[in-house]
Amino acid sequence: MTSLKQLNNCDADTFTELLHGLYEHSPWIPQRAAAQRPFRTIDELKLGLQKVVSRATYDEQLGLIRAHPELAGKAAVAGELTPESTGEQSKAGLNLCTPQEFAVLQELNAAYNSKFGFPFILAVKGGDGKGLSRQAIIAAFRRRLRNQAEDEHREALRQIHRIAEMRLNAVLQYVPHMGRDIMAWAEEIGAWSEDEQGLTCTYMTPTHRRTAVQLAQWMREAGMHAHIDAVGNVVGRYLSTDPQARTLLSGSHYDTVRNGGKYDGRQGILTAIAVVKHLHEHGETLPFHFELIAFAEEEGVRFKSTFLGSSAVIGQFDPKLLDLRDRDGNALRDVLTEAGQDVNSIAAIARDPSDLLGFVEVHIEQGPVLLERGLPVGIVTSIAGSKRYLVNLKGVASHAGTTPMPMRKDAATAAAEIVLYVEQRCARDQESALVGTVGQLQVPNGSTNVIPGACTLSLDIRAANNQARDAAVADILAHIEKVCEARHITCEIEQTVAADCAPCAPWLMEQLAAATERHGIPAFELASGAGHDAMLMARVTDVAMLFTRCGNGGISHNPLETMTDDDADLSARILLSFLRQFRAHSSTPAEKEAVSET
Repeated sequence: MTSLKQLNNCDADTFTELLHGLYEHSPWIPQRAAAQRPFRTIDELKLGLQKVVSRATYDEQLGLIRAHPELAGKAAVAGELTPESTGEQSKAGLNLCTPQEFAVLQELNAAYNSKFGFPFILAVKGGDGKGLSRQAIIAAFRRRLRNQAEDEHREALRQIHRIAEMRLNAVLQYVPHMGRDIMAWAEEIGAWSEDEQGLTCTYMTPTHRRTAVQLAQWMREAGMHAHIDAVGNVVGRYLSTDPQARTLLSGSHYDTVRNGGKYDGRQGILTAIAVVKHLHEHGETLPFHFELIAFAEEEGVRFKSTFLGSSAVIGQFDPKLLDLRDRDGNALRDVLTEAGQDVNSIAAIARDPSDLLGFVEVHIEQGPVLLERGLPVGIVTSIAGSKRYLVNLKGVASHAGTTPMPMRKDAATAAAEIVLYVEQRCARDQESALVGTVGQLQVPNGSTNVIPGACTLSLDIRAANNQARDAAVADILAHIEKVCEARHITCEIEQTVAADCAPCAPWLMEQLAAATERHGIPAFELASGAGHDAMLMARVTDVAMLFTRCGNGGISHNPLETMTDDDADLSARILLSFLRQFRAHSSTPAEKEAVSET
């Protein structure tokens, strides 16, 4: 058995020999990585090997990619694969392809090589190490054939790193136990959906309630006291031996968007369960109560009102929300009552801020930043606040053939100017993670031979701080006025959302960063452009967030959302280390309130 200690203490040639099978026919990678020793953790070793590749020349990277065999290609048929590749392709059943599947793969291999000039590379063991199905492999093949060459070059290297990561685990006999639990649990509840295709789990449907019951069961099995509260939050408490101890909170949401991903929200819940299970199995308690809240509703899909679960926890659930109706006309009040919940008990859910030590949320990034930087985790600095608007432009609909260009009052061209300005203005300020999106754009009752007399569009402006967001909003609204005046267009603007940013607490970020660095991973900081339950929790206590790398180009809210058991495991181990080393902030809740008021 090879150990990390052995790798750190042997000579460079032995180090290279012991790791020769990680990167296909490329001994130069461990040769160069040897100079970075000692590696404190397996995570630091993985990152060290990956750094060698990222710092290599383009030709060296291309040589590494080309050293890999085609999937079910000529080398596989001839039995010329390395032992590692043979095992991996067999794990995915590529040695059992039907004649039709084999023909498809040969056709895809040829098309891919023709377009990119190197073989298609995929970690066929998948994110959970159990092996992708041949159908999933073919689907990934077809999807990635649409990529641009530069993007696919980077994706090929990422897949190579994933392959090497799993091979290194085998060399060191390392098993990411918590990560595998998290992935298996996510797979189990991810198979329960309101729709036949994809994953849809919206508030208080049978699927949602079944998921809640399962989460409560897993919490109890992990060693927590668990219950489902009056709005459907699943609450688990891992009690300290000190009955007077205060409470550190964690959690995320278990509802999904329609046709969503398996890890959005749920990763944070399952990570905390895995960590408590580990503590409980080792007979370890904490000097504080650790409470996990699986928030029942964050996405706002069914009743068009977000954060129903966390708003109740912070004592800001508006009773008027009970009168909201879904698209079938069902009132929220009736839905809760039919589910056996007591709507009169919602107010009692509110936590006492004086009892809270803070709130920590683990979440899949839902973006490509960590992926592009080759980092498995990141520390969130702030959760972006957003302002959203609906813009209605009115010009004059007239004949497309008889109206001279200078005499037109074209609402669509005005919209085009606005859309381009949003892109240009928001691209100017990347330090504040400023982004602007026009996600809806319509020409009502448009016709091919009629100049658009009306156009509607949406605006979504977000940034890591309110000042940057508001400055961009002011510039965009001023530009809209200018465009409309120049084009003789009338405009109506309706603000639909105004949510302030939620900065993370520096003292919690520092402890989360220290836990990350203890695992040999640099504490990279990034802002969150998406909203999270932590935004609401920040109204009553200090918050922090740990992001986990998101695969498939960072896509989320989509069935293609993916992560690996190694990244899930690392996030769990970081949370575990954070809990073990946690130190409460010196200021009292009363002092915090006094500071916030000034």
